[in-house]
Amino acid sequence: MPGYIETLATVLFAIAIIHTFSVSYFAKLAHRNGPHAGMWHLLSEVEGVFGVWAAILIVVMALASGMNNAVEYMDSRNFTEPLFVFAIMVVAASRPILQLVSDVVRFIARVAPVQTEVATFFITLSLVPLAGSFITEPAAMTLAALMLKEGFFTRSGNVRFKYLALGVLFVNVSIGGVLTAYAAPPVLMVAQTFGWDSLYMATHFGWKAAVAVIANAFIITMICHKDIKSRAVGTGRGINAPKNQNAEKARPPVPFSVILVHLLFLVGIVLFAHHVAIFLGLLMLFIGYCEAYKHHQDRLMIREGLMVGFFLAGLVILGGLQQWWLQDLLGGMSPTVLYWGAMALTAVTDNAALTYLGSLVEGTNEIWRYMLVAGAVTGGGLTVIANAPNPAGFSILRGCFPHGSISPKWLLVSALLPTLMAAIMFLLPVQILGSTGL
Repeated sequence: MPGYIETLATVLFAIAIIHTFSVSYFAKLAHRNGPHAGMWHLLSEVEGVFGVWAAILIVVMALASGMNNAVEYMDSRNFTEPLFVFAIMVVAASRPILQLVSDVVRFIARVAPVQTEVATFFITLSLVPLAGSFITEPAAMTLAALMLKEGFFTRSGNVRFKYLALGVLFVNVSIGGVLTAYAAPPVLMVAQTFGWDSLYMATHFGWKAAVAVIANAFIITMICHKDIKSRAVGTGRGINAPKNQNAEKARPPVPFSVILVHLLFLVGIVLFAHHVAIFLGLLMLFIGYCEAYKHHQDRLMIREGLMVGFFLAGLVILGGLQQWWLQDLLGGMSPTVLYWGAMALTAVTDNAALTYLGSLVEGTNEIWRYMLVAGAVTGGGLTVIANAPNPAGFSILRGCFPHGSISPKWLLVSALLPTLMAAIMFLLPVQILGSTGL
């Protein structure tokens, strides 16, 4: 039976989830500019939800069990992932990196046999998420979200289009990082335990994910291509800017030497993703370099990155006390039930935490393990808390939505069809191969 603290943590975890689905309501209250508008605005900040409720848990734990127990629990938590997401988000969102990726996307779009804007939209939702397998999912989410914001969201009043694109973005980033064993958080948590390397991921998960990502991007591009062609959606700026109207002409382009230095910082942080002291040291050096060459920079996304890190840290604190019910639940499922169950559970908890708890279950076979991870990555686009990079995309894009808030309900609805596409791709080969192996 769970103790008092475990029960309290589960109650607060449930409250935090309900709060996450209620942020649009608080945002509407904040925009009425009443006497408590500041408080309503604070409660509408989805990035702060889990951090606030985690802080309440630690305070109650200190009062009930003593300060030493609360501090000991905090020391036992691993905050590497929140810190890494913060670091990679700041570097990936810098102007030189964004200019490099934008130039690559523009080049591919211009040689594609379709209108440039249509090709740009397709590439942003397909190739950029798949690049997350190499530059990590948080970096891919940051870049894709910034390109969508600058190229398609800022001036567009078509909210339906934005939710459709957001749902595809979240799902594609979640599944697009499984071509390697180090880029997707739910894979990273179990790869060593399960003995999975990048070759295994590419042959068992990667090609299926690539097909699903391209299919999802193609379908939404076909649905929205008339509006994109007519420029009913789009900003005419950023990644979607015509060459002769490119806003970058107002400023000299970033020199290649500066881009190269930024790339080295990005690669260094990715390579040392498990070593907090090293990648945070690289981040400090990066900030110093940006200050020295600030005429080539835009504002670094330090505040946004910190808020995303705060969100994920709160998820680590609250999620660490859910093992008493979640692990037993996973262990009692058959592979097929586990697949759909993991997909559903991911919507209400972080998929990396889910796969980690599943890796602790003893006596599992390869099919069971495959179903656990496949279900977790498939469901990673359903909610903002389902996958670690989602809060980064949420933070970047939410200002483009009414009242500066993204509705969790409409995010869930818009992600259902892309999630189903991914579910079919990951499940069908397993049914064909059966219990003989993957």
